[in-house]
Amino acid sequence: MGTTIATDIATIGRINAVPAILQVICETTGMRFAAVARVTDTTWTACAVLDNLGFGLGVGGELDLSTTLCDEIRGNHHTIVIDKASEDELYHDHHTPRIYQFESYISVPVFRTDGSFFGTICALDPIPARLKQSPIQPMMESFARVLAIQIEAEENHQRTEAALSQERAIAELREQFIAVLGHDLRNPLFAMSAGAELLLRKAADDKSRGILQHILTAGRRAAQLVDDVLDFARGRLGGGILLNVQPVADLTASLTHVVSEIHGAHPSRQIQLRIGNVQGIHCDPDRIAQLLSNLVANAIHHGADDGPVEVRADTLEGVFVLGVHNLGKPIEAAVQAQLFQPFSRRGTGSPQNGLGLGLYIANQIAVAHGGRMEVLSSHEAGTLFTFRLPLQPAA
Repeated sequence: MGTTIATDIATIGRINAVPAILQVICETTGMRFAAVARVTDTTWTACAVLDNLGFGLGVGGELDLSTTLCDEIRGNHHTIVIDKASEDELYHDHHTPRIYQFESYISVPVFRTDGSFFGTICALDPIPARLKQSPIQPMMESFARVLAIQIEAEENHQRTEAALSQERAIAELREQFIAVLGHDLRNPLFAMSAGAELLLRKAADDKSRGILQHILTAGRRAAQLVDDVLDFARGRLGGGILLNVQPVADLTASLTHVVSEIHGAHPSRQIQLRIGNVQGIHCDPDRIAQLLSNLVANAIHHGADDGPVEVRADTLEGVFVLGVHNLGKPIEAAVQAQLFQPFSRRGTGSPQNGLGLGLYIANQIAVAHGGRMEVLSSHEAGTLFTFRLPLQPAA
């Protein structure tokens, strides 16, 4: 049985209406065998069968086309109706009724919606039946038209599913490659940084120290990019950002360290830190620090050079709230809708550092904690990113 026939059998098998159609045909005509057949230039293949006769032909069963009347139907595209084959003017000497021992028979052609021939819907029985000049023929021809529409719909659905499955497989393979590549980059970056730190301790002149310090800075920047890529790959692979959630006695030290570190890298910028009650919060403190670092770095990069960056953290009405505010050009509404998507960049007209993953990763960290990110931006008030995390009840 060829691949195309097998595919057609599977298609008919997925159409829920087919068993009901065969049941209606048998109940209406009184015949005990009905089938949907795929007919090619050489074979008749059963795609669906209702056999109350013991005919012995199941789904996938094949007949030599020359032994059937479907060969004629395939050629002239006309329905064949026989009440009693042994007395029929056209078929009383035909070999097909003798081979398959039937008296009553009806078979209607099934065409695809593009007009090509698919096969037939047929029924037969050894007992004669009154089929001619009855509603049976128009009913079965209507079933054939319905079946053609269902075949096209099912084939379109299967093509869509196959394309979607292929795209998913490609995307997963690509992201797995990114993850493996990120892991493999860690070792040479670590070796480079460790070697530069060792040489820096032994450097005898300012020029050498400057070069080594530049190597260390570049190494740390590359390591951060690798971490961003790995977090992106984890998020896109469906596992989400990895967390180590624990009760944290006080987040003050973690938040303060982030702000101090970024201010050290940007000493000319003013960063204001206001911390309220941040005690007893269930979270991953390292990931919260990463979230804050990404938000502050974003504010430094996009905020007004002469305006302060304000960081506020507090617990308000059972919700941990962490906000980062900056002055400067507001974010357009169309851009806001894409801010937390990967590789999203705000049009500043200046060269961009990084991969555009900072806000995406911040949002993934928020979601992984069961919280959410919000953004408000206007000419008058500036831009405020806020992370909100409902506090978990004490165990």
